[in-house]
Amino acid sequence: MTVLAVDDEEPALLELAHLLGEDPRVDTVLTAPDATEALRILHGSQADASKPGVDVVFLDIRMPGLDGLELARVLNAMADPPPVVFVTAHDDRAVDAYEVGAVDYLLKPLRSERLAGSLDRTVALHAARRAETAGPGPGHTARPGGPPAPAGRRSAPVATSDDEVVPVELAGTTKLVPRSSIRFVEAQGDYARLHTNDGSHLVRIPVSVLEDRWGEAGFVRIHRAYLVALALITELRMSGSGYVVRLGNGPGAVELPVSRRHTAGLKRILRGRPPRPQRGTDDGPDGPVLPR
Repeated sequence: MTVLAVDDEEPALLELAHLLGEDPRVDTVLTAPDATEALRILHGSQADASKPGVDVVFLDIRMPGLDGLELARVLNAMADPPPVVFVTAHDDRAVDAYEVGAVDYLLKPLRSERLAGSLDRTVALHAARRAETAGPGPGHTARPGGPPAPAGRRSAPVATSDDEVVPVELAGTTKLVPRSSIRFVEAQGDYARLHTNDGSHLVRIPVSVLEDRWGEAGFVRIHRAYLVALALITELRMSGSGYVVRLGNGPGAVELPVSRRHTAGLKRILRGRPPRPQRGTDDGPDGPVLPR
């Protein structure tokens, strides 16, 4: 691979370039001290077919002039944007990195194994893009909505070809939680608690944002407080205070309340029909989470 390292601090840039160069998958390491030089390199590689294309950008966040997040937004507007891995000494921008579609978020001081993990994700992403560009194989039906997206398009971090990764901060460590591992999301003010089989994680993202982003991935709003993975619903039934859904079976199953506002739409979805437009804003009584 050809990688581009961007950092305004020369010692940090040299260290990053050295560590990247030690990975056997990296053929060329390009460096830039700021966003302007990074854009010059990227535009040059895309305009000149004789120059190697940049496969991934390792990018510092806090830089003078155009900072790393602003540069990532500029890259997303390119016809064929390279994946971005943020490398920073600050642990408070992971949610912002998630919003601009970062593949990974690394904290300084860097470790070779974490860089290797980021390159693993990059390789997997490029493989998924090539598969998308190649189109469906024999016997497969094309997805509705037109041809596959261009290879360079991306709207969010990925762990597989269609799985987002949510960066979660915990005691100074950034943990990457695949969306596919999330059973349901619980609203807690402007925050959301992601519930997985292994526990829960609080992130600074409103549930309404996740509802918009994850609707096509099979998450459905059942209550003003809950967003659930539709594929995990095993039962919808009436209880004393209204409807509840059951997620999973056995000791790990969970029951969550369904508000009156969302009941009819959920029934239609479970019957394989699109929900009708919502009317009104009042939810029914808010019930507790009832573990089974």
